Amino acid sequence: MSDPVLALAGGDALLFGLLMVGPLIAVYGVWQLVADLRSAPQKKIASRLRGRSSVGQNATTRFDDLRKQAPEVKGMLADALTKLRLTARLQATLDQANIQISATRVLINQTLVAAILLAVFAGVGLPLLAGLGAVAAVFVLPILYFAHRRKSRLKKFVLQMPDVFEMLSQALRAGHSLASAMQVVAAELPEPAGTEFARVFHEQNLGLKMEDSLKNLAERMDILDVRFFVTAVLIQRQTGGDLAEVLDKISGVIRDRIKLHGTVQALTAEGRLSGYVLLALPVVVFLAMLKINNSYAMVLVYHPTGQMMAVSAIVMMLMGWAMIKKIINIKV
Repeated sequence: MSDPVLALAGGDALLFGLLMVGPLIAVYGVWQLVADLRSAPQKKIASRLRGRSSVGQNATTRFDDLRKQAPEVKGMLADALTKLRLTARLQATLDQANIQISATRVLINQTLVAAILLAVFAGVGLPLLAGLGAVAAVFVLPILYFAHRRKSRLKKFVLQMPDVFEMLSQALRAGHSLASAMQVVAAELPEPAGTEFARVFHEQNLGLKMEDSLKNLAERMDILDVRFFVTAVLIQRQTGGDLAEVLDKISGVIRDRIKLHGTVQALTAEGRLSGYVLLALPVVVFLAMLKINNSYAMVLVYHPTGQMMAVSAIVMMLMGWAMIKKIINIKV
């Protein structure tokens, strides 16, 4: 009799804690929202005093905006989250995905939503495991979305790089300086190349050295080809030489790498398709068995041995997918 009593007491304690913590976090979130809304007029006045206008904000970019694109979040929870290494990595992902939001604000919003979901699940009486799954989804799904946005943007930037280097070399041969050549790239090419080189141009135009602006570009994008370009420019500015010819050679190398990567993708398409089929086949068979013989399929859900078998199958499926991914992921 002691085990059910202890389990009931533990469940009551967990429910009490969630009902106490959830409203406090909700009140904190509402207070942050009200504070932001109340400070909006003061922010507008301060921006006007700094010489900025709400009309034509894209025409000029200030150095403060380049250093810190997302607004800071203040508060005890924000200070604690800022010290985490995960926050710095998430902020780098958001910057590379060109998402104008602070990583600290993202984590605070996720914590708020997760606490509310736990309180709702506990209040309604749903299983705790389902609540934990919902909390995991709240934290994992947005990060997966940010990572997808980052990967897509970096891939698009790599595809634009040969055009960027050709435009830079043509501008240099036409008599432009490197800074004005980057301004031409920023004006002519779309996002993300136009955005990133516009940032480099504005940084050096507002007082930062060209070398430091290029190093910031390399750290911000974290692409090997960009590091090659930055290294070549830094060496040329120290030792001299024909930078236009160097850029033409880098552009040719990158074009050849893009072609080779496309060939590799075509040759490994069968392996990727096999991985997708092997990963989806058990799920499709289980759904079909739910329709054909529900009682037989539900053994995997309710019976302890079936649950162990289902977990083992999921783990082995993920391991198999990781192995296939490792085999077909050929570095170019």
